[in-house]
Formats: sequence, structure tokens, C-alpha cells
Amino acid sequence: MSRADVHARGRSRPVTARAPAKVNLLLQSGPRRADGYHELLTVFQALSLADDVTAAPAPEWGVSVEAAPRAAAPGEHSTGPALVDLSGVPLDETNLALQAALLLARETGAGSPVHLTIRKGVPVAGGMAGGSADAAAALVACDALWGTGLALDDLAELGAELGSDVPFAVHGRTAVGTGRGERLVPVLTSATWAWVLVPAGHELSTPKVYAEFDALVAAGRVQAGAEPGERLRAVEAALRAGDPRALGAALGNDLEAAACSLAPALTETLAAGRAAGAVGAIVSGSGPTVALLTESTRHARTVAERLRAQGRRALTAVAPAPGAHVLEPVLASVGRPTGE
Repeated sequence: MSRADVHARGRSRPVTARAPAKVNLLLQSGPRRADGYHELLTVFQALSLADDVTAAPAPEWGVSVEAAPRAAAPGEHSTGPALVDLSGVPLDETNLALQAALLLARETGAGSPVHLTIRKGVPVAGGMAGGSADAAAALVACDALWGTGLALDDLAELGAELGSDVPFAVHGRTAVGTGRGERLVPVLTSATWAWVLVPAGHELSTPKVYAEFDALVAAGRVQAGAEPGERLRAVEAALRAGDPRALGAALGNDLEAAACSLAPALTETLAAGRAAGAVGAIVSGSGPTVALLTESTRHARTVAERLRAQGRRALTAVAPAPGAHVLEPVLASVGRPTGE
């Protein structure tokens, strides 16, 4: 396709795309590989908690970030700005969304500069792949803006060059991930799953969590292994059955011990979530967000209210959510998850 054809098919107005946060229902990690990564076997689930990225034609490449407003659910008070600390979001070429736009431009020859506006609803460095969601949304928004017409699989393949979680943010829903997490196989579930997310007041570095995991493995305190087995079968069976209690019992994260070692307050948060009535509690990815599975959206609101009464932050979300997709203007203000 020529550059002229690409521009002829593109849009002249800004395009906004939304991409979801994720929670790992299961995360099994093998030891560090020769390339520095860990072999993973994980089950991703996409949440209604999401980031929006708007791509607008501009004289030069650029990126800005703002907090996404979050509407309240029926019976809950309005929450105003999302509870996201934006200070950790880079505004230079290290920003994953900007990297995604530049990569797509190089691969397709579109090349027209854009300014990306990121509206953050996903906690930064919270183990929920917010940066990967931004990259996925940027790929989809720029693809629509420029009219490059790439299939989702093609966008996901490009995304894998930027980060292991980007392909899942492109596809969404529920999937088993292997390799670095970038090789995906969908998992079907007809149920709607209700979650409460408890962000921490601090960040956890993913490399530091993996380094601590390696140290715990070397000390014999944690076992490493990414082979399919009973744990994966239990998660898949619960998803097929739509049974929250069975899924809650099957949740597992090999990085949880490392995250709790670096941030001991997470142990208390996990216990508080269970005491508040959650049927399952887990550190999300490398942390420090704690994800609490509940029996229904009503139950999620109850659990969240109990945690807020203790002075904790709590967000509610449902799953599975779609992957990165373009928002038409009429839809741009709906679908936000609820906050405190």
C-alpha cells in the first residue's frame, strides 16, 4: 500500500481507543531464561477498568496524560477523578503508547505525526498492565486514524515487540498466555466476573519483584515451574462452570510471595479482602494492586464498601472485557468502572 493510499483511507479527526487492565487468574513462572525473561504460564482476564488513548494529527510527535473521570455505580457516590498517580507516566520516547505509534508508523509507512492523549483509569505500576493497555490502545487508534487496516493479530504481533502483555491488551477477554505471556489461546467463559481492586499507595518495580522471586527460588522458599497441570485445569474448569467460589480457590500467583516480601503490607491487604467477604484474593501480576474476586456485582460493592470503611481505596470492575477497540464519540463517556 502506498503512502497516498494509506492517507486516503485514514481519518482527519482524532480517534480514541480504549484498552483494558488485566488480572492474572493464574501466574506460574519458571526460572530466568538465557534471554533474561522468565518462561510463563498464565491465565489473563481483561477488566472493565481501562485506559483511553486519543490519537490526533499534530505537527510533531507528542504525548500527554490526564486522569480519567470515573462514574459511580447506582447507589454509590460520585468519585471525581480516578485514583491514579500520574507522576510515574513518562512523557518522552520511553512512553509505551508513543513507542507503539512510532512502531506502527515505521511498519506501515503512514508516518504522519500524532499527539497522544492518555486518560488513565488503570493504576500506574500496579501489576495491571496499564502501560501495555496504553500501547494497545495507541496501536488501534493510530491504525484507525491512518487507515492502515491491520488485523488485530498483526497489531498484537507488533505489540509483542513492545511488551509481553501488549498482545493480550489488544485481544482482551480471557486467555492462556505462554512464553513471555505473548502467545495466547482464548479461554471461553460465559459468566460475568465481579472484582474489587485495592491499589497500593506505592509502586513495585516488576524487575525487582522478579529478582526477589529468583532469590526466593534459589533459597528453596518458592518453587519455579511453568508447566500446565492441576492448577491450570482447576482455573479452566471454574471458568467453564461460571463458579466464583471455585475460581477463587483456584487463583494462584507465583510472584505473590516476592511481592509480599518487598511490600509486607500486601499480606495485610489480602487478609482484609478475605475478611471483607471476597471469595478469592490475589496480588495482581507483580503487584502491588490486590485483586479480590466476589460472587456478583452487588457483592463487589459490599466488599468495596467494607474496605473503604477501613480507609482503604477500592475500585470495582467486571470481566471479561473486550480488548483494544475504537470508541465512537457517543460511547466515549460510558463504560467507566466505579471508584471510591
